[in-house]
Formats: sequence, C-alpha cells, structure tokens
Amino acid sequence: MAHYKLTYFGMGGRAEPIRIAFHAAGIDFEDVRITFPEFMEMRDSLRFKCVPTLEIDGQVVTQSNAMCRYVGKMAGLYPEDDMQALYCDEALGAIEDLLHALTPTIGLEGDELKAAREKLVDGWMARILSGLGELIERGGEYFADNRLTVADLKVGGLIQWLNGGHLDHVPADLVEQVAPALNEHASRVFDHPLVKAYYAANPQ
Repeated sequence: MAHYKLTYFGMGGRAEPIRIAFHAAGIDFEDVRITFPEFMEMRDSLRFKCVPTLEIDGQVVTQSNAMCRYVGKMAGLYPEDDMQALYCDEALGAIEDLLHALTPTIGLEGDELKAAREKLVDGWMARILSGLGELIERGGEYFADNRLTVADLKVGGLIQWLNGGHLDHVPADLVEQVAPALNEHASRVFDHPLVKAYYAANPQ
C-alpha cells in the first residue's frame, strides 16, 4: 500500500476535508502538523510556497482541491457522474475564491485591517457566501449527488470557522445574515456519521 504524508498547520482549514476523507476511506496516513515558524523555514522549498502538501510514496503534490478529489474518490466522497462532479467542484472552487480574497488581509493591523475586512465583508465575502447559499438550495441537503462529498466537508468546515468569530471585523453572525441555509448545511455535515467518527477518533 502507498505511503501518504499530509503536511499542514495544526488546525483544520484546507487540510481537514482531506484528513476526514482519508479516515472515511480507512487509509492510514502521516498527519504532519506544523507551526507557522516551521512553515516559514520550509516555505522556499515548497513548489508553490504554500501548504497543504501531500506526499505519495515520496512524490509531492500540491493544491488542496486536487487532494480533496483524489482522496475523496478513494473514500467514495466524490461523485462519479460528470455533472454531479461539476457541482462538487463548483463549491470547492468557491471556497478557494473566498480564501484567496481573505488572504491579503492577513497580517494587516489597526485601521488598515478594519477597512480591508469591512470591504471584504460587504463585497466578496457576502457575494461568495450568498452564491454558496444558492448552490445548496439547488442541491438540497448537500452540494452534489444528494449525499455527503468533499465539497460539503470543505464548505461546512469554513462555515463553522466563520461562525466561531475568529476573524477580527468579520461578524460571527455573517453567515446567518447572508446565507442561513449554510448553517443548516454545516450542522448536517458535522452530524454525519462519517464526520462524527473522524472527530471521535481525533479529538480537537
């Protein structure tokens, strides 16, 4: 069997859907959780200067959505139907758009941070959350295939994080204001037996 080594920060984020998919597939993997200083030391050696990375028998691959699809297929958490796979990818891509919009505000301080975050909340963040709300209404209980997929894991994790109030100048009730259906969806995801089994085995 192949040896898998997933490297990311000691948090959920982009790596958590991949971790859950590995667990759901019953595949052992090396879960390497690094600190930010450790990341800065290794950053220049990384292909795109970012994590997560996934090493498969010594070959390193990047891009979290690609990893989600790869491990998701092994776990049965990625649609086989082309149209349903497209719906899954649409939601995965929307989350990346949101995170890319958020990244430039990381490291800002004071009034500059406040202005940037307020602009983001009123602009791209609200638009993307609203769009994801439309996608879940199209899909029903899940984003694709009428069942749990890696798209649900990725979106649900982000919604839970936003609701935790971890971002200065981003209201903890933003999701409820803009797309309350996403909160119902996140509850459904974290109540799913596969997800509950993962967290039972990996307490946070």
